[in-house]
Amino acid sequence: MQLHRSTIADHNESLLKDHQRRIQYLRSEVPRVDEVLPLLTDLQVAIPSWALGTGGTRFGRFSGGGEPRSLEEKIEDVGLLHALNQSSGSISLHIPWDVPQHHAAIRTLAAQHGLLFDAMNSNTFQDHPGQAYSYKFGSLHHVDKAVRKQAVEHNIEVIRQGVELGSKALSIWLSDGSNFPGQLNFRKAFQNTLESLQEIYAALPADWKLWLEYKAFEPNFYSGTVADWGQSLLFVNKLGPKAFTLVDLGHHLPNANIEQIVSLLLMEGRLGGFHFNDSKYGDDDLTTGSIRPYQLFLIFNELVEGMDARHMSHSRDMGWMIDASHNVKDPLEDLLQSVEAIKLAYAQALLVDRKALQEAQAQNDVARAQEILQASFRTDLRPLLAEARLQAGAALDPLQLFRQLHVRNSLIKERGNTAVATGL
Repeated sequence: MQLHRSTIADHNESLLKDHQRRIQYLRSEVPRVDEVLPLLTDLQVAIPSWALGTGGTRFGRFSGGGEPRSLEEKIEDVGLLHALNQSSGSISLHIPWDVPQHHAAIRTLAAQHGLLFDAMNSNTFQDHPGQAYSYKFGSLHHVDKAVRKQAVEHNIEVIRQGVELGSKALSIWLSDGSNFPGQLNFRKAFQNTLESLQEIYAALPADWKLWLEYKAFEPNFYSGTVADWGQSLLFVNKLGPKAFTLVDLGHHLPNANIEQIVSLLLMEGRLGGFHFNDSKYGDDDLTTGSIRPYQLFLIFNELVEGMDARHMSHSRDMGWMIDASHNVKDPLEDLLQSVEAIKLAYAQALLVDRKALQEAQAQNDVARAQEILQASFRTDLRPLLAEARLQAGAALDPLQLFRQLHVRNSLIKERGNTAVATGL
């Protein structure tokens, strides 16, 4: 399903008067809003191919109907999201869930929807049909060199697929670890993983990056071979300048200070990107900003400060991607909400009075520092995001238009009520 520009224009016309009133009021209250409009427009949030279908739990999965049955249909769905918000201009693929049959045709289809290919994701946390060895006891850290070799070759194949599509990054998440004391020799597991990663790193093209994700728990709960940001940092420092740590907001122990982690990784020049989601208890993979919006803002506050300190491009020098599982919501509606929350937190961070905050910090004025941050967080910047969309040719209210057009019903009619997206 593709949206015509006239459909978006008609939608915007019906909301324009109220929008102009709100944006004019915001401009009168926050004089700097127009300064950040270009930054908001430039920031694109990659959509993961596996988030376009209904997720599930170990207890069951309930299909939402009209799910994309192929890579082509996944691209069409991301193209629809991008048409609605002009902020979802890339798709991140997961191999072997999304192996293209004809790379040139897939690139052409993506270009028709205004999309690029973001990081390629490897998968050694599942056994693939036809593979010789099982990953039940790990992959890159496995005690059997033949299993490690198979996992390395899979990652190199993912790089090859990405080169064909124009991607520039390989994202690795390992489920490797142990569930019981004594099951694993920690040092040997680290050394095996490092040797495996070095082989993968050596296969990277010159203009590629490797992102190494960490996770404190699940599916292994006693130990993880890359369990936290310190372990990831150890690996990437040993690999070389093209290796970076990837932060998934749900992959931390409860109450971890993620914003401090972000700040230090940026300081070291080793923060590569993000997987955005939200959680109440663990790796819940909920809609970004739905549970802890203030934490999301604080993370972006450190991101903006740290990237500016290193003279980084906000849009080009960091990987921005959603990683969520939509069990009870329409996946496309959920993704629209997540992109909105990410860009809202970004806008709030951009408008922090940085000079005043630095002065308060230098004077140990704790109350003043808190007031400065919360003043920005409590300012309703939704009209600013709508203005950025309007100027980019997107919908003033993407979710409202999505529902007015009965998009999900149209997808069900086209694909059926029992269609199941590839992936988990």
